[in-house]
Amino acid sequence: MSERATLAIRNRALAEVKRRRTTNQKLRGAILTAVGAFPVKKQPGGTNRVLLIRPDHLGDLLLTVPAIRQLKQNCPDLTLHALVGAWGAPAIDRLPELSQIETLEFPGFTRQAKAGGLAPYRLAWQTAQHLRQTGYDAALILRPDHWWGAMLAHIAGIPRVIGFDVPDVRPFLTERVPFTRQHSVEMSLALASVITGQPLKSAEAHMHYPVTDDDRAQIDALLTELGAVKNQPIVCIHPGSGTQTKQWETSRWARVGDTLAERLGAFVVFTGSPSEVELCLAAAKGMTSAHDIAAGRTSVGGLAALLARARVVLGADSGPLHLAAAVGTPTVALFGPADVVEFGTWGDKTRHAVLTSDIGCLGCRILDWPNDAPENHPCVRDITLERVIVTALRVAR
Repeated sequence: MSERATLAIRNRALAEVKRRRTTNQKLRGAILTAVGAFPVKKQPGGTNRVLLIRPDHLGDLLLTVPAIRQLKQNCPDLTLHALVGAWGAPAIDRLPELSQIETLEFPGFTRQAKAGGLAPYRLAWQTAQHLRQTGYDAALILRPDHWWGAMLAHIAGIPRVIGFDVPDVRPFLTERVPFTRQHSVEMSLALASVITGQPLKSAEAHMHYPVTDDDRAQIDALLTELGAVKNQPIVCIHPGSGTQTKQWETSRWARVGDTLAERLGAFVVFTGSPSEVELCLAAAKGMTSAHDIAAGRTSVGGLAALLARARVVLGADSGPLHLAAAVGTPTVALFGPADVVEFGTWGDKTRHAVLTSDIGCLGCRILDWPNDAPENHPCVRDITLERVIVTALRVAR
């Protein structure tokens, strides 16, 4: 057996251990079952309002957009509200289908130290009282494992709580959708179908993010400042992806940038959040072609306008790759630990390429290995430079 095969077996075993329910998680499950069985006063209904709950970040929220749009198209009389984290709100805050968006510091999703003890439950109780004042007929729990959001909807007395039939979520649901391994877009459509009463078709599900004239003006000014020639083709590279395990070898991006700049006559722009400026500088180090760093210099709308200008957008699995798809730009996304079936870029596969290695532990769904050497998790780094370049040239419009 090769070292690579042995490593894959090791990693699969470790991932299985990480997925096992701990004693604390089992205890929490028992508590949630008891809370779900406790009778609460139901809201009277008749409001025609539906609450969409999703605590995740940019990419996951973008993947719910097709379901939101189809839900409103099929049930135009519904009033749709969304309860999301402030970190994800920009993905949906321009959708005309949503009448109201509220933000909440969802426990476990703030990317800050976790509040201990009873704090998450106190927050659920306080938020539930607010939701009662608004009044809803139904709530969709759009993240499959989001027991806290399901508990919130239950405590708020929302008459219909619809979500996926997974253990910790199950006690709070009035209508359960079987959990099957499929794309996140299709999962959201399955939940929305419970409201519409008829299956929503994935073939009609399209990514969408509206770009404004102000966004375009912002990016025209930024590109001029960065040194791009007017009307010059643009290539965007987004090297960041939240955790080290999901990232490609940083030094390779410079060679990708130089090759695409030469072959496409393009100006290369590295994108990222304010915290990813140093990563972008490292990724661009050694480039000889015209390029610059836009990390931390755009709003989400401005980033969308920049990506819309690009011939192709490349990067590791991340929200901005989904944003690029939502504005119609071809993408090349590098995947490793995340499940491609659930989170791969949505859209025409001839325009949105997903690259993976062939290591046997691919898609383990463990996104961070803080106590293990990075060399033990080469799933993204194994993707070759040549494959990335060839694929980018193939999909570039």
